[in-house]
Amino acid sequence: MSNAVIDSTDFAADWQQWHQQHEQTRADRHGFLAVTGLHFLSQEPQRFDRAPGQWWTDQSGVHVRLDDGETLTRDGERLDGTVDFGVIPERAGVTVGFEDGVIEVAKRGGEDIIRPRHPDHEILAGYEGTPTFAPDPAWVIEGRYSAYDEPIPTTVGAAVDGLQHVYDAPGEIHFTKDGQDLTLVAFPGHGGNLLVLLRDATSGISTYAANRALSVPAPDAAGRVTLDFNRATNLPCAYTPYATCPLPPAQNTLPIAVEAGEKTPL
Repeated sequence: MSNAVIDSTDFAADWQQWHQQHEQTRADRHGFLAVTGLHFLSQEPQRFDRAPGQWWTDQSGVHVRLDDGETLTRDGERLDGTVDFGVIPERAGVTVGFEDGVIEVAKRGGEDIIRPRHPDHEILAGYEGTPTFAPDPAWVIEGRYSAYDEPIPTTVGAAVDGLQHVYDAPGEIHFTKDGQDLTLVAFPGHGGNLLVLLRDATSGISTYAANRALSVPAPDAAGRVTLDFNRATNLPCAYTPYATCPLPPAQNTLPIAVEAGEKTPL
């Protein structure tokens, strides 16, 4: 397998457009940089800082009891009194609004959580962008996807101590870089893409120590995939202590220095 053939004329411009869009999304007024707390729910109703209502969870799902004068909105509908969100699926969530903020109601690692998000949060207010390696066509590599006979449940750690994530890994990606044959376990991604979580020889030096993520377009009919490491991105845990990001599986620590994509945030 060799590097994909690339018309370099527009390569840097295309990458720059992608990166600017990624930065805009990251710096959204209600994005991860705006998260002001990570709160694990229990069966005991509790109030949390900068969030209206008393929140709890039980076998029937997540609930909030709003006092007089407290309201939430969901899809433009006003919510008051006691609101039942039902059982939240793993890695799914619901977002409700209040005042100038929102609250994410989610399940991570089997735990029901809420995360208030406020556009005045200091992490968002102080964000000045993420440094990157210069885009380099040499880091666009053709690989081969090999599907497992059946998806393999794969447990990985999380940015939060004591939390674990389980992904059904559908297969792995094989590729060659600088004469080395390398393999990455793939997880399901968005829109039919594959998600790769990885570390490499730059981790903890020039790139974030815990993980980086790479979205890989779905393989073609022959199983070919393209890995563009220039688009390796930091996960939210690189910026905020309130993220529950998954760590890479042990097999995804590459022995090479992937000097491409996003670096450690400033």
